Amino acid sequence: MASNTTFQKRQKERARLDKQRAKDEKKKQRRDERPDRTTTEAGVDPDIAHIIPGPQPILEEVT
Repeated sequence: MASNTTFQKRQKERARLDKQRAKDEKKKQRRDERPDRTTTEAGVDPDIAHIIPGPQPILEEVT
């Protein structure tokens, strides 16, 4: 009975390692396929690059 438990543990560990390897491989593949990021001007935050300071125009409500 003890050897059966040990065998099951080995199978479970091997399955876990195989799954982790597959995940790492997919992650690497996605990283390699990701398009290159566009470069922006030095010192400019791309998240706020096109924001205009000051009062914003009033949007017309659609009802």
